[in-house]
Amino acid sequence: MKGIFSIFRKDEKAFTGLESAIVLTAFVVVAAVFSYVVLGAGITASDTAKKTIDEGVKKTTSSLELAGGVIAKGTPGDAPRVDNIIVTLQLTAGQSPVDIGTDNTTGMMVIAYTDNSTYVPDVNWTKTFIGNNDGDSVLEQHEKVELNITVPEGSMLKGSKTQVVNKEFRLEVKPKIGVIIPITRVTPQQIDKVMNLK
Repeated sequence: MKGIFSIFRKDEKAFTGLESAIVLTAFVVVAAVFSYVVLGAGITASDTAKKTIDEGVKKTTSSLELAGGVIAKGTPGDAPRVDNIIVTLQLTAGQSPVDIGTDNTTGMMVIAYTDNSTYVPDVNWTKTFIGNNDGDSVLEQHEKVELNITVPEGSMLKGSKTQVVNKEFRLEVKPKIGVIIPITRVTPQQIDKVMNLK
């Protein structure tokens, strides 16, 4: 009997240093792989959240603002009318460049016209950069663009004399990214060739 117990005692030895190192290394490798997977998933999720927040901020902050007055060009006389409205735009401070396209056919920016009797969701307009610019259709910091907006036919501003004078109208400049810029003005008591609508 004594010989049998002595055999068991020889086989019941504790972990050696080498065996402990192997088990510890296995735990470290498993923990490293697990943490890599968790961190990767976390970084991906936070990246997606950051992109969503950035897009939301871009859409809810105004990218453009008026740079100066609103000018109306009219035809005075017995049948006065307002033919064009000119506005100048620039980027608001700290905003990214805005592609406004070449004109109203590109869909980069849309301008709507409204008065008491007319609503046109997409009026004709053309653009001209004024001052320093790099020649492309993207409005960047320190650049200004002048939009020449054609007043739509059938609107009050092209109606009878009593309809044209002292009438309120509204323009909505709708860039592809950013909030709508509302411009509300009233025509003066007398229609001239050039009018500054304050």
